[in-house]
Amino acid sequence: MAMDEERLIRKLIQTCGTNDPLAIAEQKNILVLYERLGKNIWGYFSNAHRIPMIHINEELNEFERTFTAAHELGHSLLHAKLNTPFLRKNTLISVDRIEQEANRFAIKLLIGDAKPEQGETVKFFLLRCGIPEWLHPYFVPHQADDTNKWAAIWKDDRSFWGC
Repeated sequence: MAMDEERLIRKLIQTCGTNDPLAIAEQKNILVLYERLGKNIWGYFSNAHRIPMIHINEELNEFERTFTAAHELGHSLLHAKLNTPFLRKNTLISVDRIEQEANRFAIKLLIGDAKPEQGETVKFFLLRCGIPEWLHPYFVPHQADDTNKWAAIWKDDRSFWGC
């Protein structure tokens, strides 16, 4: 994740006083709607008449809703002007990078200010932060030399976030 995105997350947490994506969305006047989106879509971000909205599948469990809110909040802040469904359907532009950025944003936001304890493995650190194992490939700890590099992204042909 680029350092600018990490600074954005730190600033969000500092100014909003929380790393809860739903509370941040409320403070940023982003409407959060819970809807029936079927089995394959977890959520999506949209703007209608300049009103930013996060749509979340109402059938998700609590963690999935929170993660989806964080993911879509990432889209709203990092990719507000992009229309990924249009790009996916009508162009040859890959939206994988955009989705990876939103996933990394979500993980970092949900981790918040937590730091690994002495001798703690990355796996146990993430589990302690409430991040399930299927999301672990998106996380690489911050490097001291600021060359923050991310692990190879686990790819699934299903589009959980519908964006």
